[in-house]
Amino acid sequence: MTLEYKGRGDPQRSLALLWRARREPTRESTRGPKPSLAIEQIIDAAVQIADADGLAAVTMRRVAERLNVGAMSLYTYVPGKAELLDVMLDEVYGETRLPDDEGDGWRSRLEALAREDWDLYQRHPWVLQVSVARSALGPNEIAVFETALRAVAGLGLTGREMVSVVSLVGSYVRGAAQTAIDAAGVAERTGVSDEEWWEARAPVFDEYYDATQYPTLASLDLEGAFDPVDDGVEYHLQLAVESFEFGLHRVLDGIASYIGRRG
Repeated sequence: MTLEYKGRGDPQRSLALLWRARREPTRESTRGPKPSLAIEQIIDAAVQIADADGLAAVTMRRVAERLNVGAMSLYTYVPGKAELLDVMLDEVYGETRLPDDEGDGWRSRLEALAREDWDLYQRHPWVLQVSVARSALGPNEIAVFETALRAVAGLGLTGREMVSVVSLVGSYVRGAAQTAIDAAGVAERTGVSDEEWWEARAPVFDEYYDATQYPTLASLDLEGAFDPVDDGVEYHLQLAVESFEFGLHRVLDGIASYIGRRG
């Protein structure tokens, strides 16, 4: 998977688009009839393409075809794919339901934001194809970050520790979501379900596998630790979702313990 990077476009043009501070195109600034598109239409079309076919499928030509306009007319609004990517990301960040500052405490607010991130990755898996190394500096992305920081404000943490706590939770959710999305797509991409994959290998594997050499693994197998919970869901997807739930609570437990030690 090729990783894309935010903030690669022209800074002035990207930030103007993100904060909607741009001028509307005029006849004097373009050739031919004045375009009738709104920037929101372009963003929505690009997001729909990315949701369906992945980020690599998003090109200015493909977006133009979806909107039934000429590709060159899009450049009236968006300089190129780099700037388009920035506004696409900020658009989907805007779907995040921000918890109330007067909620049930820092833990419930961080958990709520974590679950919002998880759901966003499931709706828009292409977001995982974009590096988190730099921010696009859009209003929605900053609002989510601000809300997360406020959740851990006033707990006795330094500013650097507050940022680290928020980054820890975000990084955990991103990794867990990537695992779940990989598990959800493997059957479709390979044409083989988890059950079919195992049934083809189990008889052969049994010829080589000696349970006495792996006593812990064997005991867990007898205990049913690897049994499917829901026959209607792919096995590895089940594991990924269970691991996310277990891990999220353990991450929050660790943060709570650290805050307690900080007094």
